[in-house]
Amino acid sequence: MSALIDPADLTHETGIVWLEDPDRLDYVRQSLDRVPGRTHRPPYHRSGRMIGYAVLGPDAKPSRFSGTHLRRVFWLAPHDRDQQPTGLYNTGAPSEAIDPRSVHPGVKGCKTERSEGGPLSAVTREIRISPPKS
Repeated sequence: MSALIDPADLTHETGIVWLEDPDRLDYVRQSLDRVPGRTHRPPYHRSGRMIGYAVLGPDAKPSRFSGTHLRRVFWLAPHDRDQQPTGLYNTGAPSEAIDPRSVHPGVKGCKTERSEGGPLSAVTREIRISPPKS
């Protein structure tokens, strides 16, 4: 969960790579993943899609035990608001969701009114299904 990310685990971040435009999304999920490298695109094994990831600087040391690095990965599940605007997260957001505009290297990001359900991004407004007229 996003709330459980220790800011000390983010101290070696030097950049964020966005694979999709974060301004078009109301929220993204963030996780700390153990990955084999610190700079290249990390592997992704969840359902849904990777939206971005953190790049670690040269001073980031791998775990002595596993040789892996802890890196933030930003992602969305198939049932998230961007794909199902009237679905489960029509309002509210998953516990690990944060507003992508609040993400910076070394800063874990936070929930905002926008990430919790409104006001909506332009893309979500474009694809939102209007209620039937009576």
